[in-house]
Amino acid sequence: MRTRGSSARRDLVLDWVFLIGLLFKALDGLVELLVGIPALFITHVQLTSLVRALTSGELAEDPHDLIANLILHESARLATGTLLIGGIYLVVHGAVKVAIVVALLLGSKRVYPWAVGALTILLIVQLVDLALAFSVGVLVLTVLDAVIIWLTIREWREGRSLHDVIRLRMPWLARGRNRR
Repeated sequence: MRTRGSSARRDLVLDWVFLIGLLFKALDGLVELLVGIPALFITHVQLTSLVRALTSGELAEDPHDLIANLILHESARLATGTLLIGGIYLVVHGAVKVAIVVALLLGSKRVYPWAVGALTILLIVQLVDLALAFSVGVLVLTVLDAVIIWLTIREWREGRSLHDVIRLRMPWLARGRNRR
């Protein structure tokens, strides 16, 4: 049997995980946009030149640097078509994430089902990526996305908007917004 104190602590932790998860989701979406947009327009030659310029200092210090050599090798393997497809993927993925967070910040509870649906589609895409080529990074992102989906459903069921959670867990931020 849970006590009221343990339930309150659990709610506090889940609310903070939800808020921090959405912050990371927004930052991740912005990074995907910042990388994806240039990938739509860059050629293979331009990418190779950029990577060489970025890794040259490290490779001058240590010609056997694992990460610099890995980046150089992988960028050389990418074709222009692959860059375009990757850019489209990153732009769509990033735009959806940013749009979800912005919509939730605007305060409508009606956004929750759309957010859950869009995040679930992105989760399925990540699961397919995992099945085709396993990656620890993608696995971690997939688990985190599943947690965010579960927490979004939790907030929706409790009838709370993102503003409600922010007011409850960050009252100093909510007070600052009310003064404007």
